Amino acid sequence: MANIKSQMKRIKTNEANRLRNKAVKSSLKTAIRKFREAADAGDKAKAVELQATAGRALDKAVSKGVIHINQAANKKSAMAKRANQL
Repeated sequence: MANIKSQMKRIKTNEANRLRNKAVKSSLKTAIRKFREAADAGDKAKAVELQATAGRALDKAVSKGVIHINQAANKKSAMAKRANQL
């Protein structure tokens, strides 16, 4: 355990950020999974709706610094490609 006051504060903020990032990543995975399930079922209307929702979630995660912008772009591109195949 740290003895320096500023380092003790950093430990607390790092833990809070870690938990926030974990929650955001979990919700991203859920949104992408729901899109994939709709696409697997062949439900184009629902898949397009879920694609938009997941895309917004990815953009928000990028703006918060949780994931890299290129990772979000790759995931959005893959979802768009999959939706167009339906």
